[in-house]
Amino acid sequence: MVLSNKTAILIFANSAEKEIVSKSFSSKQLFETLNAQTIKIAKKTGLAYFVYSEHEQVGFSFGERFTNAIQSVYNKGFNQVITIGNDTPHLTAKHLLKTVEKLETNAIVLGPSTDGGFYLMGLNKAFFNKNIFLKLPWQTSGLNRSISKISASKSIAICYLEVLTDIDTASDIQMVLNSFKAIATTIKSILLQSLFVVNRFSIYQNLAFKDFILHFQFNKGSPVLLHL
Repeated sequence: MVLSNKTAILIFANSAEKEIVSKSFSSKQLFETLNAQTIKIAKKTGLAYFVYSEHEQVGFSFGERFTNAIQSVYNKGFNQVITIGNDTPHLTAKHLLKTVEKLETNAIVLGPSTDGGFYLMGLNKAFFNKNIFLKLPWQTSGLNRSISKISASKSIAICYLEVLTDIDTASDIQMVLNSFKAIATTIKSILLQSLFVVNRFSIYQNLAFKDFILHFQFNKGSPVLLHL
C-alpha cells in the first residue's frame, strides 16, 4: 500500500476495568478478549498502531479526548489516521486495509455503526479540523449524519464501509450474535455467557417486581377482609 508508512492506527479504547464500569452488562473477560483481538487485528495489517486507553487520553469530554488523541498521532509524523475502538466483534484487518486503500482517493473513510455512530474513521491530516471535531455530537445517533453534512457542505470526499454493530448495550450483544458475519469462537462464547447472565438477571428483576406488587396490594387490604 502506498500510504502504509504514512498511516497509523489509533485504538481509542478504555481498559477492561474501565469498560465494566460504564457498561454494567459486560464482563471484564469480554473486554479483555476484545482488547486483545483489536490489537491482534491492528498488528495483522503491518501498520503502526497506538493504544490510547483512559491512561493516555487527555481532556474532559469524549470529544476532547478523542480529538486530542488523533492530533497526538499526527504529531508523530503520520499523514493518515485510522481510528477504531474495542467494541466491534466483526471488525477485521480487511476493514483496516480497505480503509488505507480508500484514503488514497478520499479525505474521510467511515465505518458506520448501527447506532448512528461509527466503528472506524480514516482521516487525512489535511482535512482534520480540531475546532469542527470538538463541536460534533459525539456519542449520539446523529454523529454520522453530522459528519456527512459537513463533508458535503465543504465538498470533501467521503467513503463508507459496511455497517457493523458496536457493543454498547445488552441488546447489541443479541444483534451481533444474530448476524451472519463471522466472529471469533472465543468471543462468541463469552457473548453468549454475557447474554445468559443479562437475561437471567432480567427474569429475576421481573419476578421480584411482581412479588413486590402482589405484596403491596395485599397490604393495602384484601377486599375479602375489609368487612372484618
